[in-house]
Amino acid sequence: MSKTDRPATSRIGSDIADGIRRGLVMGAAALCVLLPFSDRRTSSVEPIESSGAKPSASISVTHNPALAVARQLPAAPSIRFADFGQQTPSADMRHVADWVADSRDNRGMAFVIVDKKNTAVFVFDADAKLRAATPVLLGGARGDDSVPGIGSRPIDQVRPEERTTPAGRFIGERGTNAIGEDVVWVDYDAAVSMHRVRTTNPAEHRLERLATPTTSDNRISYGCINMPVAFYETYIRPTFATQRAVVYVLPDVKPVAQVFGSYDVAAMHGISREVARAGSAKTASL
Repeated sequence: MSKTDRPATSRIGSDIADGIRRGLVMGAAALCVLLPFSDRRTSSVEPIESSGAKPSASISVTHNPALAVARQLPAAPSIRFADFGQQTPSADMRHVADWVADSRDNRGMAFVIVDKKNTAVFVFDADAKLRAATPVLLGGARGDDSVPGIGSRPIDQVRPEERTTPAGRFIGERGTNAIGEDVVWVDYDAAVSMHRVRTTNPAEHRLERLATPTTSDNRISYGCINMPVAFYETYIRPTFATQRAVVYVLPDVKPVAQVFGSYDVAAMHGISREVARAGSAKTASL
């Protein structure tokens, strides 16, 4: 009797056995569909130490694709503070600079902050590290908004109470003013720019005002931001030479958070003021 010729009873038993085997195979296939996928690769697990016991040997575990995907996700942005170096900024200056650093509001550009209350300008690189600071001259009138249409008026028609330096976030850009001088436009429509200090009217004593340690005599311009010539040439002009940069002008009257929609970095991330102050002295990742 050949291997292909079997009694009927044997065929019946064989069919039952084959049915059982097919059932087992189908069940296993179903389990493979229902259970999480595994490619059977293994990864090493570091030994875990428990008190009073020796570390266990490294073991192999089934590779988990979900963990692999998680490892590939970008890390959450670190908390950042502006780096002021040896400078001691005002509370509003620190608030805005830290917010810019943490929120990346500068979009990878260098930025300038004009502190109107303290009549000073701070220049930062794209990573919120202070490059330099200087006293400046600002608009003679305190206020945070420009008078509508003032940029198209002749300068001799601008009344003293209208000579404000507007607060806000601006994209500064190099350009030329009406007398052919290269400037950095802060608010072109309002004719507000950053430029070298003007000495065309000796009675205003602009150079002397810049040299005094007080801020009360630094409000003299029609709204533009006047600064020492050397500072403009060394820091402002190069910052805007090949690209635009952000200019944040802090307010005189309005709350700073209202003007910029900014937040307190320490409070936002739930860290202490001590940590915030330490972090503001040097860019930090916490």
